[in-house]
Amino acid sequence: MKKSLLILGLCLVTSGLYAQGTVNFNNRVLASGVSAPVLQDGGAAANSGFVGQLWYSNAGTWAAVGAALPFRDGAGASFLNTTGASTSRDLLGVVPGTLATIQMRAWSATYGTYTEAMNGAVGTQYGLSPELTLLTGGAGSPPGLPADLVGLQGFTMTTVVPEPSVIMLGIAGAGLLWFRRKK
Repeated sequence: MKKSLLILGLCLVTSGLYAQGTVNFNNRVLASGVSAPVLQDGGAAANSGFVGQLWYSNAGTWAAVGAALPFRDGAGASFLNTTGASTSRDLLGVVPGTLATIQMRAWSATYGTYTEAMNGAVGTQYGLSPELTLLTGGAGSPPGLPADLVGLQGFTMTTVVPEPSVIMLGIAGAGLLWFRRKK
């Protein structure tokens, strides 16, 4: 009996070591007052042509958390489409019930990652929310619910534009072709 209790106690302690702080990745939770719409450059609501992903700061480095989710179409546009998707996100290395700094990033769905969208073709849109520090969920036994993103602010994405040096190279190239034809 003592061995069984000892083994059970060790299992509980070691499982607690692997617990992670959790958050509910949803930019609209009316019960908690979360309403952080994401807009396209120009003011239109982000729709199913865009995705959003949760990121958090871990020892000064930003890391993506879980899969990106598409935005809704129609009346719910500018908010994530969470239908049938798990919105609970574990923040690796963050103790449940402690502070974590998070951010929401959004981009054109034609690109697989936020970085690819930032480096994408002219006209691609991407953006990020201001940083938000909040208490994570998942504390206690049994673990508590994931924390809602109370305080998350909406944002407007920007459009990728060509670098001025690329434009100048194009003009220089066209000028050389024109000069060559004149001779």
